Amino acid sequence: MEFVFDTTGAHQSGGPGMLVLCLERTYHAGGTNGSLTLDGKEICKTIELPWRDNRRNVSCIPEGRYRLGLYPSRKFGLNLLVQDVPGRSGILIHPANNAAAELRGCIAPVTKLTGAGCGIYSRIALERLLGLVEPALEAGEAVWLEVVGASKRSKN
Repeated sequence: MEFVFDTTGAHQSGGPGMLVLCLERTYHAGGTNGSLTLDGKEICKTIELPWRDNRRNVSCIPEGRYRLGLYPSRKFGLNLLVQDVPGRSGILIHPANNAAAELRGCIAPVTKLTGAGCGIYSRIALERLLGLVEPALEAGEAVWLEVVGASKRSKN
């Protein structure tokens, strides 16, 4: 499956030179599932830990808007760093298929959701995401992640 996105000009109300990804979440007791989009087109699904008041290592991050950067990791390879999360540090977007077993507050892209906080083919989804974001970052564009709950979807 190939995705083609126009990465020139305005993106998700970000304006020229700015890319804004939208992560729309659905919260469950066992984990948080999401849909990551650019200009209304889905890039991939996501999995995270459940919302537990932004507690380190056991909760997903709060809803908000966060700048993204590239982050090389020995453990995961090239990933995305979610910057300036209130009360948190080291939040990455990296591969994982089971939030409860593999995540400590980070976000994992997945190709398909299989349950609350669970999905499959995470590395494939990360490669797809990096294929869109990495060229923008290397070109000096600002890349942002807007995290919203399903009921709080922005009206852009």
